[in-house]
Amino acid sequence: MSFSSLTKNELARVAGKERCCRLAELAALVRIGGSLHLEAGQGKLLVETESAAVARKLFSLFKDCCGLHGEVAVLRHRTLRKNNRYQVQVRSPRGVKEILSLLGLVDGRGNLTEGVPRGLVRRDCCRRAYLRGAFLGGGSVSDPGGAYHLEVVAGDLTHARGVCRLMRRFGLKAGISRRKGRHVVYLKDGGSIADLLRITGAHGALLEFENRRVYKDMRNRVNRLVNCETANLNKTVNAALRQLENIRFLAAALGLDRLPPALRQVAEARLRHPDASLRELGEMLEPRASKSAVNHRLRRLDELARKLRETAGELRDGRKEDAAHNAAPGAPGP
Repeated sequence: MSFSSLTKNELARVAGKERCCRLAELAALVRIGGSLHLEAGQGKLLVETESAAVARKLFSLFKDCCGLHGEVAVLRHRTLRKNNRYQVQVRSPRGVKEILSLLGLVDGRGNLTEGVPRGLVRRDCCRRAYLRGAFLGGGSVSDPGGAYHLEVVAGDLTHARGVCRLMRRFGLKAGISRRKGRHVVYLKDGGSIADLLRITGAHGALLEFENRRVYKDMRNRVNRLVNCETANLNKTVNAALRQLENIRFLAAALGLDRLPPALRQVAEARLRHPDASLRELGEMLEPRASKSAVNHRLRRLDELARKLRETAGELRDGRKEDAAHNAAPGAPGP
C-alpha cells in the first residue's frame, strides 16, 4: 500500500470532536468529489472516492451531521490495474437541498457558491477539519523516500485559492498550479508536508514521514561528505603526481643540487614520500615547515619546471627552423 493510501486510511479514522468540525470536513469532501443529479424530479447527491475508508467516513458524516442515510455503490473497472471507485449517494430533493445549504454550497437563493464556505472555517479546529476533508477528497502525497510532494486537486481556481489560503494561515508554503483543466494546491517543502500531516491529525503518517525524512537527509549528507572526500583525495593524488613529474624533470634537466636548499629539501622529501600530505611533508623537513610553506615551495618547483620546459621547447623550435633553412634548395653552404 502506498504512503498516500496509508495516510488517507489514518485520516479517515480521525473524527472531529465538534459538529462544526464534522460539517467543515464533509463540506470539503462534497465540494471536491461531489456532484448533483436530477432524475425525474428526484434530486441525488453523489460523492465519489477511490478509498473504501473515505466512503465509510462519508456515510458516517452524512448520518451524524445531517441525519441522512446514504447508499454506497461500488464501481468496478474492467481494465486491468484500476482500483474500484466508491459512490456515496444521498437521495430525496428535500434532503439534498438541506445538506447543500447546511454545508454552505448554496446561498439563500439556491445558487451554488464558490470557494471555501467562510461560515464553516471560522475556528482553527474547523480549518484543520476542512483541510483534512480536502486531502481525503482530492489529495495525494508522494513517498517520503523520494521527492517531497503533496497536492490537493481542488477543482476550480476560486476553491483552490481558498484551500491555499487555509494552508498559508498555518504557515505552510502552498502554491497553485493548473493541470488538465483543474487547479491543484501543492506543497513541495518537507517541513510543510510534515506540518500538514500534524495539522490534519495523521500522527502515525507523520512519524513514518519524519523517520524516512531523517534517514533520507542523513543518507544525502553522507553522500555529500563521501563525494567531497573523494574529490579532495583525487585532487591531492593528481597534485602529488604532477609534483613528482616536475621534480624528476628538474632532476634530469637541472639537477636537484643546483636548487636552493629549501626547494631541494622539499623536492627530496616528495620523492621519498610520494603519498604524503603537505602537512606530513612539512613535519619531515628540518626545520619543520607549515602546510602553506610546503605548498608555496612546491608551487615554485612547478613554476621552475614550466619555465625550463618552455625554454627547452623554444630551443628545439629554433633548431628545427635552422635545419629547415639549411636543407632548403639554394641555401648557402657552410
